[in-house]
Amino acid sequence: RLPSADRTTRIFADFDRSRDRMLALAALGALGLAAGPSPIARSQLRGVPRARAMMESSTPPAFDGQQLLQEGREVLLEALGIVREVGLESTVRRTLVGQQAVLQTALELARELPRAAFPPPAGMTLDRFLLDYIGQLPPELAPRTLRKLFERLGATYVKLGQFIASSPTLFPADYVLEFQKCLDSSPTVDFATIEKIVVQDLGKPLDEVFASFDRTALASASVAQVHAATLLSGEDVVVKVQKPGTRDVLQADLGFLAVAARVLQFVAPGLGRLSLSPIVNDLRTTMLGELDFRQEAQNLVEFAGFLRESGLEGIATCPRPYPAVSGARVLTMERLYGLPLTDLDGIRAYTNNPEQTLINALNTWTLSVVASPFFHADVHAGNLLVLKDGRVGFIDFGIVGRIPPATWTAVQALGGGLVQSDWTMVAHAMVDMGATKDAVDIQQLARDIEAIALGAQTIDPQLIATVSEGEVRTQVTVDNQAVTKLTLEIAEVAERAGVKLPREFGLLIKQALYFDRYTKLLAPDLDVMSDTRVRLGGTGGAIDVQAR
Repeated sequence: RLPSADRTTRIFADFDRSRDRMLALAALGALGLAAGPSPIARSQLRGVPRARAMMESSTPPAFDGQQLLQEGREVLLEALGIVREVGLESTVRRTLVGQQAVLQTALELARELPRAAFPPPAGMTLDRFLLDYIGQLPPELAPRTLRKLFERLGATYVKLGQFIASSPTLFPADYVLEFQKCLDSSPTVDFATIEKIVVQDLGKPLDEVFASFDRTALASASVAQVHAATLLSGEDVVVKVQKPGTRDVLQADLGFLAVAARVLQFVAPGLGRLSLSPIVNDLRTTMLGELDFRQEAQNLVEFAGFLRESGLEGIATCPRPYPAVSGARVLTMERLYGLPLTDLDGIRAYTNNPEQTLINALNTWTLSVVASPFFHADVHAGNLLVLKDGRVGFIDFGIVGRIPPATWTAVQALGGGLVQSDWTMVAHAMVDMGATKDAVDIQQLARDIEAIALGAQTIDPQLIATVSEGEVRTQVTVDNQAVTKLTLEIAEVAERAGVKLPREFGLLIKQALYFDRYTKLLAPDLDVMSDTRVRLGGTGGAIDVQAR
């Protein structure tokens, strides 16, 4: 977004103040991480006004030059540690790939940019000329250019784009909408390469593990692709295989991002309010953890345990992992046969009560929010299957959410307020979940949310009829883009009210909106609040979060 002239002035002022810290960091690097202000370090830091004042004054000023040196030393040590972890070869290789991606994107951008009359007209300053020129650019140009750059940079940045797409409370709306395109499938890897990875990870040839293994992938994402197979024991399975070089690429890229965020936060402390470094570190920990498919297998075991302990095995399930034929880069799972929840004609062959099937899915998901270690955070129709036995199958736990115990009560109140259309309750819950500095006008926030809720009624499912083998099939589609926009509107009114919401809020709201659309489709007359079959988070529509 284009900053205002006043905002631009403040940015340059912040940069000027950051110059001291940049010089200190450079001096430390040149001096080999000096432990303190040695005579050489002192001479290097003479150009840093506040550090010079500290050294030349017998009474230390409020700004502590010694602390500056210590902080800079810690930043550089952290950066060196990440470089050692990643390895020099990977760092150099990814640097070359990055340079090529940036160059390609820059050349493409140069062709798109309109020509500008230069030099500036008489009486116009250069900064005003640049601001006017940037202000004439289409607003979608920057998000689109960044998305293209991310795609060229590869798996790590595609995953980062997916993170942006699923975090409407953290990123600007234009970017969240543009990066929805990163949620699409990715190119597949050839079968010979996939076979080599499976053999290496399992330590056996394919024919000693599988009776059959499809050469064509069922689906492909940025990090892995999935193939159908049959075990020697006869079970139909799907095999998730990590694409080659993924670990090296992610380690190098995420290491660079972590270093960049840490250095940026050091030289510009004012950016600390954005929590840039903690966000990148959390993302780095999460994404590197996802590279070990044994953790994903454990997640499936835990979700199955949640279903069993909650007495939900009769109405819902998830794929069963096969640890004996899985590894760090290969995950073998039970194959679930079913149809998307929105396939109206198809699911009637599996259940004579689509409304009850929806209620089963809703009860399972809402209870998982507060009673499971994590909840499914991408319940679009493709990830909710109606199985042949009538149960609901939850698949693809690529995006999950975790609710901190401290916010469970707020989550419960949020759900109750949404169901009852009690917008004041929703507003209070949002304030309890988020971070605020000043008093919040609850009633105004409630009115804004109510206005959005009324607008949400326009997101209606659409019937699509298709002809297959002489039969007409009716399916319903939910406008995923509209759901995302609605989530962004809620985040925007919260921010306007002074509430900074956590990422989990956006994930929760988006899933709730999906279920609201499914209710319109499968059970238009269902009263979610009064129907005794609906148990929002537990028996009788409530759950005792204190007991947990």
